[in-house]
Amino acid sequence: MNRELKRVSIIVLLMFIALLSSTTIVQVFQADNLSADARNTRTLYDSYSVERGPILVAGEPIAQSMPAGDDYKFLRTYSNGPLYAPITGFIPVNGAPTGLEHALNGELSGTSNSQFFDKLSAIFTGKNPTGAAVETTIDPVAQRAAWDALGDFTGSVVVTEPKTGRVLAMVSKPGYDPNTLTVHDGKAVTTAYDALVDDPGNPLMNRAIGDLNPPGSVFKLVVVTAALESGKFTPDSTFPNPGTFQLPGSSSIVINSGGGTCGPGDTVTIATALRLSCNIPMAELGLQLGDQAIRETAEKFGFNSDYTIPLEVAKSAYPRGMDDAQTALSAFGQFEVRATPLQMSMVSGAIANGGVAMVPNLVDQILAPNLTPLQTFKPKEFQRVMSPETAATLNQMMVNGVQDGAASNARIDGVAVAGKTGTAENGADDPYTLWFTGFAPANDPQFAITVLVENGGGLGQTGYGNLLAAPIAKQVLEAVLNK
Repeated sequence: MNRELKRVSIIVLLMFIALLSSTTIVQVFQADNLSADARNTRTLYDSYSVERGPILVAGEPIAQSMPAGDDYKFLRTYSNGPLYAPITGFIPVNGAPTGLEHALNGELSGTSNSQFFDKLSAIFTGKNPTGAAVETTIDPVAQRAAWDALGDFTGSVVVTEPKTGRVLAMVSKPGYDPNTLTVHDGKAVTTAYDALVDDPGNPLMNRAIGDLNPPGSVFKLVVVTAALESGKFTPDSTFPNPGTFQLPGSSSIVINSGGGTCGPGDTVTIATALRLSCNIPMAELGLQLGDQAIRETAEKFGFNSDYTIPLEVAKSAYPRGMDDAQTALSAFGQFEVRATPLQMSMVSGAIANGGVAMVPNLVDQILAPNLTPLQTFKPKEFQRVMSPETAATLNQMMVNGVQDGAASNARIDGVAVAGKTGTAENGADDPYTLWFTGFAPANDPQFAITVLVENGGGLGQTGYGNLLAAPIAKQVLEAVLNK
């Protein structure tokens, strides 16, 4: 009898241990995963029963929960909603959150693993549960300057800190007001959301991190990096300088922007080709390097990689399996090369940072309700892309491009600006995509910037990077340098 009782006791004990273990896993270790699951509607409703933590810029809330006086208890409100919408996103009553509201939903709603003991304390003390605050890296001066400078163009502006990867500004236009999507009226939210989805301008798209475009000539920075790092080329290496170039194995012809040769003479240097942003010498250089060397360098910058900031970033692409004609086109950012503005800021940021690409980051700290840090985000290296010597050489080549080249409209009196413009083709009759990427001051880089202007800036195929994108970069850089 004692033996049977002992067996039963052991079985009961094992069952209790199994139950305790599974409960612990669900309540603690899997809490973040379960909260983030889009099928978990209970988490969404529960998030309205607590005072959701604020999202902060320079210590001021750009998203916060206010008493609602209805069944939801709190209303999520966004100050300067359109200005910060690409960062905050929104949390609707009848759908999934977006932006930081989604990426850090567990922290903001107080349900993350790191807040487990805070939840227990609230239960025992009887205090109302409160979510954590999220302090972003955004600089309000940079954000406002980027918003104003982009004006009515469709596109994006990204400003980063080269030494740390901190995102100081992230603007996307056309935008939207998240306040229209958080009212406690499901029908009204659906109507507002459907209108945004049907808008041909696609205002819900965060063009800084979610929109892939051919980078055009800004990709030449990657190709020149590959050339200099190979040890086979210098800025003074020369190439034939024809006015037209027939792609190998193809009847297609490559021309330089504006037509003609890349400056005078029968040959042209890499330095001149980059300064004047010529396509033919870059195609010739790309053929000598080969697609593998270009791809390996592009991937050091972050192409073909998945990463979050913690917002999900679309994967910029440099393709595989190209023939010679396709490789030549890729060398000036065409064929199937695609990039986000954030990716191109990683390129210019790495050059500014002595050859080291930093992991971009949008969040500085997550703070408990009593303002003690729950998590602090430290600068993290993505990887070294090039030697300090190559970075210094590219820095000067980009300065030359602004001082006396194809990026001249980014010049700022008294400040050395390093930059590169791009004008990318999208199809035979489609408007161009216009770019600028660079940094300042060139001798001690504090700010890296990338500007994207889509739809040719309204000028179809007559707009170009130096005409529209470079002046936007200049305006933003002047604002942040003078603050």
